Amino acid sequence: MKKLVVLALVLTATFCSSPVKKNMMVNGKIDGLRKGMLYLQKMEDTLLISVDSVEIKGDDNFTLGDDIESPEFYFLSLDKDDGDSLTDKILFFGEAGEIKINTLLRTFGSSAKIEGSENQLLWEEYQSIMRKFNQKNLENYEVFMDTEDGKTAEERAADLKKANDNLLKRKYLFALNFAMNNSEREVAAYIGAYEVGGAIPLFLDSLYNKLSPAVKSSKYGIAFKQGIDSLER
Repeated sequence: MKKLVVLALVLTATFCSSPVKKNMMVNGKIDGLRKGMLYLQKMEDTLLISVDSVEIKGDDNFTLGDDIESPEFYFLSLDKDDGDSLTDKILFFGEAGEIKINTLLRTFGSSAKIEGSENQLLWEEYQSIMRKFNQKNLENYEVFMDTEDGKTAEERAADLKKANDNLLKRKYLFALNFAMNNSEREVAAYIGAYEVGGAIPLFLDSLYNKLSPAVKSSKYGIAFKQGIDSLER
């Protein structure tokens, strides 16, 4: 029994200190952090699992790693050990190689600077345009709520639906075009699998067919193909 306890402690220390180099290494600095736990996490099916962790004690630099099969989203999660039950998270597109994440403790998620992932750069570019579409959607609702134009509530509701339907079409077209233009990257497969599910099946087929063989065989490429196959034609 004593040997089993010692073995368990050794395995726990190995997991938390990340001594073995992985094919994806995530390192950086959290300015202002003096005490807490950092976790490298990813989704497996519908569960968020931790693949590595490190305890911060005075030194705000960190190193974490995982053996990644194909690029996918990860979370850098921080438990500040301050009694707050909420865990701060940074979402990033992981891929093989060295990824640097630098941020501030007080603005952990919003001030994160992420380097070393081509998919991450493309994702940030994509998200910047998506925010503009979302802002336009909010503006449509504001016009609907504030405008006095003599129309009935039903007429104004019809106008709002038409405006939002047109916006959604533009949003899908942008997403599909962005993915087409970056079909050699796994971010394109992610967009196809999770961002444009309501698009015309023919367009989804066209996007999938343009993906590179490596992207088709990736985690998100497989998910994209499964989604296409499940569509009613």
